[in-house]
Amino acid sequence: MTNMDLRGKKVLVVGLARTGLAAVNFLLEKGARVVVTDLKERSELAEFVDRLKPGATLRLGEHRDGDFNSAELIVLSPGVPRDLPLLRSAAERGAAVWSEVELAYRFIEGRVLGVTGSNGKTTTTALIGEIFKAAGRPHTVAGNIGLPLISQVHHSHPDHTFIVELSSFQLEAIECFRCQVSLFLNLSADHLDRHASLEAYGEAKANIFRNQLVEDFAVVNADDPLVLKMARGRARRVLFSRRRPLPEGICVEDGQVWARIGGDSTPVIGTRSIRLRGLHNLENVLAATAAGWLSGIDPESMAKAFREFAGVEHRLEFVASLDGVDFYNDSKATNVDAALTAIRSFRRPLLMIMGGLEKGGDFRLLEPEVRRCVRKLFLIGEAAERIEGELGRAVPSRRASSLEEAVTLAFAEAGDGEVVLLAPGCASFDMFDNYEHRGRVFKRIVSSLKSTEGAAR
Repeated sequence: MTNMDLRGKKVLVVGLARTGLAAVNFLLEKGARVVVTDLKERSELAEFVDRLKPGATLRLGEHRDGDFNSAELIVLSPGVPRDLPLLRSAAERGAAVWSEVELAYRFIEGRVLGVTGSNGKTTTTALIGEIFKAAGRPHTVAGNIGLPLISQVHHSHPDHTFIVELSSFQLEAIECFRCQVSLFLNLSADHLDRHASLEAYGEAKANIFRNQLVEDFAVVNADDPLVLKMARGRARRVLFSRRRPLPEGICVEDGQVWARIGGDSTPVIGTRSIRLRGLHNLENVLAATAAGWLSGIDPESMAKAFREFAGVEHRLEFVASLDGVDFYNDSKATNVDAALTAIRSFRRPLLMIMGGLEKGGDFRLLEPEVRRCVRKLFLIGEAAERIEGELGRAVPSRRASSLEEAVTLAFAEAGDGEVVLLAPGCASFDMFDNYEHRGRVFKRIVSSLKSTEGAAR
């Protein structure tokens, strides 16, 4: 967008891992003088260190004042808190402090379609990608969904659309980053270990609207009063609603998804033809319909995507059935609201695995649905004691020392027709690299289970 000259510029990348690796390699290609710093030791980051291009200075296992004080530009990986004292002092001294998506924005051409929200953003982002694929439109799906935007700059040309999943961490450190179409799906308590309050968390997400112009579009959930309150800016607001018909916007009426924008009223697909199940996924479909419509994609292509898209990995993902017991992986349920959505997706008895690194949510909000559907909880990680304290009166629970033990115990107690569900309601970092790692381990454990038909379990 504003192709800046990075040659000889002193740039500090804070946090290595996947995003930091992509940022460092990009900066080196552009001729920057790069230092990368991470509190993790080299042995913990070996897979990323081995893929770095030559030329960067590594500071692993520590942060040095001098690196922050001498940097002209500081690029943050998503997991790095922006309120670090070293970052604050560097910003006060005049250094620019950007998220990786802000850096990428300075170099990409084409259109940016951004998706944020507490829950459903990965599914919605992937679904919009499927819509573009069905329509044969050039696009890239990137961002918090797993592919750093900075690694996709080489795809850039004026006819390209970047469909970007955006977290609050990425959005709190933007300056010029602009979406031609922005989507704010919902807002509930999450990352309160990082943000001071729900309002601060919401305001970080609302940055998605900050740089939009009058010719841009802001897609907003009309059923979420918090989102409506925070949807401020110059862009034209387009509403979607699962709960009520809308004279203007995207809604459900008489079992049909309708697009009513600019005076047109067009049926897109019958709700029974949508492959994704659950009311939460219907909301994702409505948001994706708005994104597709505002991008000029025909209803037939959207309907094709909705009929065929089965969902994303680690999000209510069916894993296997063994001895009449079904196993579902919802490792992506990293907050209380996502865990609640997972429980509501089932009508069969659940043996539910929860726990990990808590993020400030209130597990007591799960109690009505836990009483309705969960037969027993199996608790892991740092949050196990707190979950047991807040839900222990609602349902029997048992602590496990590992995910493997929890899966084994749950399978041993599960009966025919019941479901073993991993929906942690917590972050994964106390025991795993990320939620994807946790989900893969769960699936590997399930695949190793042996049938016990004919024997007592």
